[in-house]
Amino acid sequence: MSDGDGIDATRSSGLDRTVLAVAAVVALALVARFAFLGARPFHWSEGRVGYWTLRYLDTGVYSYRPAAGGPVVYLGTRWAIELLGTSDAAARSAVALVGGLLPAAALLFRGSLRDDETIALSALLAGSPLLVYYSRFLRGDVLAAAFGLVVVGGVVRHRTTGARWPVYLSAAALALALGSSGFAAAYLPLWLVAGALVLDEARVKGVPAAAHARLSAGVAWLRAESTTLARAAFVFFGAALLVFAPRGGADLGLWNPATLPAAVSFAFVEAPERFVSLRLTARLTPPADGNAFLPAVVGYARTLVATAWPALAFGLVGFLRDRYSDDARGVVAFGAYAAGFGLLVFPIASMGVEPWTAVHVVPLLALPGAVGLAWLARVLRSRARVSDPAWIVAVLLVASAGFLGYGATAAGVYATPEPGSGFGQFAQPSDDIEPMIAAAAAAIADGDGSNRADVAYVGDRLYTDSEYALPPVDAADRDAWGARLPLQWYFERIDAETTSVRTVGEFGADVPPVVVTTPDRRVTVNANLGDGYRQYDVRLGLWDRQIVVFIEE
Repeated sequence: MSDGDGIDATRSSGLDRTVLAVAAVVALALVARFAFLGARPFHWSEGRVGYWTLRYLDTGVYSYRPAAGGPVVYLGTRWAIELLGTSDAAARSAVALVGGLLPAAALLFRGSLRDDETIALSALLAGSPLLVYYSRFLRGDVLAAAFGLVVVGGVVRHRTTGARWPVYLSAAALALALGSSGFAAAYLPLWLVAGALVLDEARVKGVPAAAHARLSAGVAWLRAESTTLARAAFVFFGAALLVFAPRGGADLGLWNPATLPAAVSFAFVEAPERFVSLRLTARLTPPADGNAFLPAVVGYARTLVATAWPALAFGLVGFLRDRYSDDARGVVAFGAYAAGFGLLVFPIASMGVEPWTAVHVVPLLALPGAVGLAWLARVLRSRARVSDPAWIVAVLLVASAGFLGYGATAAGVYATPEPGSGFGQFAQPSDDIEPMIAAAAAAIADGDGSNRADVAYVGDRLYTDSEYALPPVDAADRDAWGARLPLQWYFERIDAETTSVRTVGEFGADVPPVVVTTPDRRVTVNANLGDGYRQYDVRLGLWDRQIVVFIEE
């Protein structure tokens, strides 16, 4: 295996076992993310992303709206649907692909990490249950976390090898991270704080001259690489323009020379203003929405313990072991510091205590976690070589306990959602929606060809004046529109025309083939529809989100 500088003797023979090992881990990661990708029904949050992506496909018009999430997830989902068709699995495939390729980012840290630590890093990125779960979920969190790690890895790779391409890679990845999730705006201050603490470590250890030397070296690097940084800025702004510029429309469009100046202005002026207005100004202006700080931090920590404990446990071991060694490495401490402060920052940035928020610190935890995991593997391997059978038995017991504990946690990634799950948020449907949608599609296809709508929502809780709303949904319609999710995605998939009424009597004789209502309206709706309709009870959440669907037979 390699020594401390990360150089493997097998490279000279043309066989790089570290690269091959990471490639094998990537292959396993892709399998773990694409297997049964469409088995779980769309979550509330997935439903709105999927629906608005279908509207983008239908109209050809898209512009960044912070309330709906970053543009990268919409662009990637559109390409995936165009390539693979309209299905849950196809819509999630772009996120699954990035999540599956994430372990390859470990190679950017090779040299700063030993070869076995590089493989361990790829394993933690591939197998962390929380990362696997949300790589199979249509949100931008895994995308942002992955691109954020590439930003850090590119800088580390440049500092290790002197190559300039990693700097350009980091610049492009930063634009993609910011375009994937609004949470990525917190990355920059986290990185700055973590970098400052790493720089200050020498002074804390009683060697202030080393801290001054590091600072001087950094200033010298900025001067020497000013041209490289200018080119990297050009790459960043180019990538940001591709991500944030609006698509389609009469007045704005990226590919129309006549509207290109307006598109550039939108990408670099209006888009940041929209983000600041929604995510910062509104949060700081009383009455501000948000979480109580301590309960949010506790909930965040519980999620990490329940779903990402391998990275958390090995991260603590790796940080302490490296921190108090003779050759402490800045990249290990950087990951630990950034993850630790992230435990405080992301609960504040989030509007609620959602499990997906914890995704943003797991790749950072994996940096010291790789050191801890590789160290434990070396210890177990050395003990297993001892002739004493007791040591071999002890090693087998430790390894078996670790695999069993990991397996029990990882099983939750594919398990049927239920209350109390550390992975699923409450708005995850606990029923399979596909049989109901298949029946609805058949009923709509067999319709009488009249001008009546295909699907009607009945009741005050589901009534809205904006059937085809764009984000942000008007306050008057927000509750009703949210109460329907993720049905908008499923009905839009089958090109169903929807409407809504407050009472079923408003239909008269022209009743749609599909009627959706709430349980308290079941008896009234059933009495008005009469025979010929089959009822489907569908739970759109893990609790307290039940609807009743009547489908014409």
